[in-house]
Amino acid sequence: MRKSLLFGLLGLLVLLPHQPRAWGFFGHRLINRLAVFTLPPEMVGFYKTNIDYLTENATRPDSRRSVVPGEAPRHFLDVDAYGDSALTRLPHSWTDAVARYGEDSLLRHGIVPWQVARMKYQLTEAFRTRDADNILRLSADMGHYIADACVPLHTTRNYNGQFSGQRGIHGFWESRLPEVLSSGYDFFVGAPTYLEKPTETIWQTVGRSHAALDSVLRFEKELTGKFSEDRKYGFEERGNATVRVYSRDFTTEYHQRLNGQVERQLRLAVHLVSSYWYTCWVDAGQPDLDKLPQAASESEKKRLAREALELRNAPAQAAVPGHED
Repeated sequence: MRKSLLFGLLGLLVLLPHQPRAWGFFGHRLINRLAVFTLPPEMVGFYKTNIDYLTENATRPDSRRSVVPGEAPRHFLDVDAYGDSALTRLPHSWTDAVARYGEDSLLRHGIVPWQVARMKYQLTEAFRTRDADNILRLSADMGHYIADACVPLHTTRNYNGQFSGQRGIHGFWESRLPEVLSSGYDFFVGAPTYLEKPTETIWQTVGRSHAALDSVLRFEKELTGKFSEDRKYGFEERGNATVRVYSRDFTTEYHQRLNGQVERQLRLAVHLVSSYWYTCWVDAGQPDLDKLPQAASESEKKRLAREALELRNAPAQAAVPGHED
């Protein structure tokens, strides 16, 4: 039964449009959706009723990246911009970090762990005040940033391999591998964990992701030396277009060399998203979610429609250096 449910979810999501940002359109929606099914009985009813909202809006932060000032830095942290031992030296308090480095510098190199810590407070407040619309909005957005923190290439200035002759590795690692192989991944991650120190948890997550970066780059480079150009890439039909993609053979061997790294990070993302949602609910006093409105309000639906229209019509902001492709 559980396996059938998983394949059903994957089948639904694989039909959705592909977007090469962060975990990709496919990955972010999958993470938020699967996180819902891990929640305890007191939460799962409300979240499952709104699972389409949480799934569809999992990618909204990416939609805002190029048009909303200050959005893009929320998705990454260039650990290597701060030198050796950066993760032990960077202040975990935003106020202290601004005092030491200045806000402009922090924004230039990314703020994802501070953003998750900020949203932990906001979502806890939404639960405390029984604000159903804000619970949904913040849960969807928070899931996106937590998932981004699980991506090794979101922890470096060499975001897309542009400094190492590996341009395209970003979409390869976090979009192509899940797209090709996720039907065989094990996503049953267990119940969420109450996070005693949620700020420390997200910093540890960034640290774990950064520690994996060397393997991400090294194995791709080694495989590229082994595969000829026509074996490394292939062509697939996407809608009405034929697009160049990393071949399935190259993708599968990369997955094997990484020893399932992408699967592990996806599993981590699913568990962390549900654990942060759960922790916020507990810290808010475990409000009865069955007593909340069980769907987004009309005003929230109008807000989403208005935001979507504004995003389509807004002029693009300047790209974030190193994280623009």
